Amino acid sequence: MTTTASFAAGADTRTDAAPDLPELMGAEILVRCLQAENVKYLWGYPGGAVLYIYDALYKQDTIHHVLVRHEQAAIHAADGYARATGEVGVALVTSGPGVTNAITGIATAYMDSIPMVIITGQVPTPAIGLDAFQECDTVGITRPVVKHNFLVKDVRDLASTLKKAFHIAKTGRPGPVVVDIPKDVSLYKTSFEYPKEISMRSYQPVKKGHPGQIRKAVQLLLNAKRPYIYTGGGVILGSASAELRELVDLLGYPVTNTLMGLGAMPATDPRFLGMLGMHGTYEANMTMQNCDVLLAVGARFDDRVIGNPKHFASVERKIIHVDIDPSSISKRVKVDIPIVGDVKEVLQELIAQIKAANERAKPEDLNAWWRQIKDWQGKNCLAYKPSDTLIKPQMVIETLWNLTRDRETYITSDVGQHQMWAAQFYKFDEPRRWINSGGLGTMGVGLPYAMGIKLAKPDADVFAITGEGSIQMCIQELSTCQQYRTPVKIVSLNNRYLGMVRQWQQLDYGGRYSHSYMDALPDFVKLAEAYGHVGILVEKPGDVEGALREAMRLKDRTVFLDVRTDPSENVWPMVQAGKGITEMLLGSEDL
Repeated sequence: MTTTASFAAGADTRTDAAPDLPELMGAEILVRCLQAENVKYLWGYPGGAVLYIYDALYKQDTIHHVLVRHEQAAIHAADGYARATGEVGVALVTSGPGVTNAITGIATAYMDSIPMVIITGQVPTPAIGLDAFQECDTVGITRPVVKHNFLVKDVRDLASTLKKAFHIAKTGRPGPVVVDIPKDVSLYKTSFEYPKEISMRSYQPVKKGHPGQIRKAVQLLLNAKRPYIYTGGGVILGSASAELRELVDLLGYPVTNTLMGLGAMPATDPRFLGMLGMHGTYEANMTMQNCDVLLAVGARFDDRVIGNPKHFASVERKIIHVDIDPSSISKRVKVDIPIVGDVKEVLQELIAQIKAANERAKPEDLNAWWRQIKDWQGKNCLAYKPSDTLIKPQMVIETLWNLTRDRETYITSDVGQHQMWAAQFYKFDEPRRWINSGGLGTMGVGLPYAMGIKLAKPDADVFAITGEGSIQMCIQELSTCQQYRTPVKIVSLNNRYLGMVRQWQQLDYGGRYSHSYMDALPDFVKLAEAYGHVGILVEKPGDVEGALREAMRLKDRTVFLDVRTDPSENVWPMVQAGKGITEMLLGSEDL
């Protein structure tokens, strides 16, 4: 290893490059590694600790770097890209505040198991631990919110570390991996060879489900009287939507998706009961509570899905749980048949065994179960009162779905009431078309998600459903949209409140709207125009469809629709905190 400069007394100046391999700077090695991983886009923001890396990026033309306006948006954009494509998203930030600004994005990806590699700059190795300018303990800070992280102290370890990072990020239960690179490591030179394969003795994710457990699951499913299939984001991440659909076709059982699993089963399929959970449908929740055999695939029984665990456990049922991550099984709910494995492979084996079996669930039992479900569906729990004078947010989403249902369309959302209305009223028939923050519930993701997706899917329609609160958290990325010509469509359901906060304050805090009213909003139309985009103000119900059509007509422009919606509208159904999933409020009449 050689150096062309020394950062501090005692810097390593050894030379041991192999004569038959090219000798490259660490920054050049990093770029070569990203190229070997077929990285097409890199979102980032430069700073002192990563300038050698940026110089190396300048000298190549296969990786397209996107300069965001805030490091948080770099992570979100790479995250959105990964969610929509299934590929590993890659971002690059500098040390110190670059890292700390990225933490929210990293935690967002971690909570939703998104495959990402985040390259972070670090102060030179001799300065680590000395409170150097823009130093922070990146490994320590990110440890709780990453699948794994690395601090590379020797340039000779850089290539193998990056190979490990990509391998860890995309295998097993996916997740973000941070690679922290001190500035001197990006300068030092060594021979370069990118490993073709990587083997890590301590990391061997199980892919095949236990055959005995799968046989037990098949018997339980085929003898069920009131079966139910409950799937989460793991089916999307595991690219197992086709297998799920085949399983449902084979059995004819009712199925539900979590917020993160929408699109795994077509929303227009009559066997799909809608999303379940806190803002799920009445029929989805009632079926969950009253089934006798539950097949859970790639889901984790989180608090927003099952509500109060004691209430959920009050009804006896048999539970089969399929997940790639053994730590997710029986974490909140005790299950009867745990199956650890890749959801795609487990479903394939499950389907094969069901096809080979001579028995099926008794038609009379299944018909009686469906009659009960149809009765629950009769509640029409998503009904809302239309208005000739006030724009109902549900109507905006329904109109958008009707206009885009036959087109390749990706919907991102921020977090809040608009997110729930989008999940309830946009009928996702394909996987990876619904991109939102589930586990962490991060406001501000919608616009950078849309930017990342539009680069990956330039011919598709990409809509960001947001609110006037969420959009302001990363609104500076309108500048990025202009620079990189990513013509996304922003639909802001502007009710002048932090809507979900206001709803909770109305229901649980006696209508005391403490700091949830937005009384100093900008003129979003003028703001969009100031960034070089098109702004459209929509104030009447009759103008909604025309505004959406105009946004779609302007294919090459980013369009911001400021849609003034009814400020009093709430998301129904709703399960309040601490309640069971069948203890739903279906509307204002239940208050």
